[in-house]
Amino acid sequence: MSENTEEKSNGLTEIAYNLEKDSVVRVLNADGQGLDEDEKLLKTLGYQPKLHRTYEFFENFASSFSCCDFMANIRGSFYVGLLTGGPSAYWITYCIAIPLSLVSASSIAEVCSALPTAGSVYFWASAAGGRKYGRLIGFLVAWWAVVAWTSFVAVSCHSTSKFIFGELPVFKSKFSVSSTDVKFRAVQWAVGEGLLLISVLINSVPPKWFRYVFRASVFVILLDFLLNLIWLPIATSKKYGFRDQEFMMSTNYGIGKVNHGWSWCLTFFCTARILVGYDAAGHVAEETKNASQTAARGMFYSALSNSILSCCIMIVFLYCLPPSQILYPLMKTNEQQPFVSFYALVLGKRAHVFMNVVGIIGTILDTTLSIVASSRLVFAVARDGVLPFSQWLSKVDGYGQPKNAIYFIYFVAAALLCSNLPSSVAFTSLMSAAAVPTILSYATIAFGRLFLSKDKFPTSKWSLGFLSKPFLVITFLWNLFTAVILFSPKAYPVTAKNFNYAPVIFGAITIFGLISWMLIPAVKWNTFHEPKDDDDRSSLQNKI
Repeated sequence: MSENTEEKSNGLTEIAYNLEKDSVVRVLNADGQGLDEDEKLLKTLGYQPKLHRTYEFFENFASSFSCCDFMANIRGSFYVGLLTGGPSAYWITYCIAIPLSLVSASSIAEVCSALPTAGSVYFWASAAGGRKYGRLIGFLVAWWAVVAWTSFVAVSCHSTSKFIFGELPVFKSKFSVSSTDVKFRAVQWAVGEGLLLISVLINSVPPKWFRYVFRASVFVILLDFLLNLIWLPIATSKKYGFRDQEFMMSTNYGIGKVNHGWSWCLTFFCTARILVGYDAAGHVAEETKNASQTAARGMFYSALSNSILSCCIMIVFLYCLPPSQILYPLMKTNEQQPFVSFYALVLGKRAHVFMNVVGIIGTILDTTLSIVASSRLVFAVARDGVLPFSQWLSKVDGYGQPKNAIYFIYFVAAALLCSNLPSSVAFTSLMSAAAVPTILSYATIAFGRLFLSKDKFPTSKWSLGFLSKPFLVITFLWNLFTAVILFSPKAYPVTAKNFNYAPVIFGAITIFGLISWMLIPAVKWNTFHEPKDDDDRSSLQNKI
């Protein structure tokens, strides 16, 4: 590849680095009529927005708030934390993880404010990679992010099915719910596919009406929170009473022969994942009004809200747990979802069903909004020619929605759900594989801004000021540590049945990213372009 070709392909990177705040204002004021500030900025960078721009702060906030869904995240892995380190490890690692995750969310929100377009982490990583490495990093993060968000959708459907089948042991059903039973896995697969189809069909609703899905999702999560915050403690006080301080300070290393210190650290597997997915607000930035501020605020405040509310519910869950002689055997009686048996014990065999149904509806809506975020990401990556069939995937319908990208998410997520049919081990690894690429994308963006693009990155309206660089350092180190935890085995000794395939899956994704980077010429990568017209070109010249 010639030097001239590389220089041409990296035009946007160079332009982006030279954008100072005052020059951006001059370009925006000099531009045409009928475009909001974000559209004018994107046009200056050589990109014409294609998606509808009808969402406001609440819809943007709801996208991240629901994709993180602290209620579903805590319940989904709570019992794992109790086994790896015990109650004390759970709440201590939580107190460490949440502030560091908020710092990370702040740094990514600042980046979102500078480049508010569909594609978010992929687009930001390209700019953060610098003139020399932007294209390579962009391709890698594109593949990481697409696989991660598509896996999120499949994992969410599978997790929802676990709460459904968790009711069978409670009502003493003779139907086997063991993951080793191929007949059960077939039924669970069919239910997961049905749940996925429901979420995809909801995504066919026009934007004018889809905003009510955002509102419904937030409402159900808050209802779920209030029911657990009020009803669960009242029932616990009448049933067996609250746990004492001794229990809160206790440990439980139940994952096999492994150093207790490392077993304690593995509790981060549960607590560090609670806020993963806050970048969803960035995925819908192109559809959000005044996105350079609104999307950044939506991202940060959704992470902050999830942090505060999850802190409250985590304390409630720990204090409401049954006595240890009941707790640990109870977790073994319900292989699919021990939390369902916990609810049944405390609330009653019939009454707990309402609590569980609310949670199930919430996770279905979470899946629906995850499809929104992931389809916008796929659209952006395809728009820039990184994926196969990019021309088809980047098409937009009459409502300004990437329908073909939504279909792509459906087909791939449906295929991933099929992996549970031959064995549950491979699909279980998707839980880590879904989170790790996203987390490493955050770390890569921070690394790029610190060492590759440095001070040449575009100025943000939603700025951290003097805290920007310290927060980037924390973001890089914290997400790197979290990735190591998610790559680690969760049981010892390691066997074929409990092997964590997340590193293998991540390695394969990275190889695909490298192959596409080598095979797709720089001139065919549509992200980096010169200004589109003479007015833009002269405006940019004025600022240099």
